[in-house]
Amino acid sequence: MKNVLFVCVESSCRSQMAEAFFNSMAGGGAESAGISPAEEVDKGAIEVMKEIGIDISGKKPKVLMPEMNEKFDFIVTMGCIDGCPVTPREKTIEWNIEDPKGKSIEEYRKARDVIKQKVKKLIGGMGND
Repeated sequence: MKNVLFVCVESSCRSQMAEAFFNSMAGGGAESAGISPAEEVDKGAIEVMKEIGIDISGKKPKVLMPEMNEKFDFIVTMGCIDGCPVTPREKTIEWNIEDPKGKSIEEYRKARDVIKQKVKKLIGGMGND
């Protein structure tokens, strides 16, 4: 399986959910990072992931570093590609998922469900090479 880096602005919500889904479905290989990381994982993201049995409460947002480009086969951005000049275009995928931060819990659930489907499709297209 390939290694994937999921990137969003604060690395506190969308990328954390994507990392958790990927690692759960593929058995590992994913990390998340942000352009301007928050102090902690978003409480709404923690809540909606717990609803489906995945605990991300112990995760910590981290900053996107240029050296991460070498470690990962794919880099998936969640709507921040314009702010991600350090990611090489040839291995960057843009998902453009709206940030639910500050919105209703239902918006968090919608983002979670979209991310889950996209991660499932990504894994299905990767194969095991």
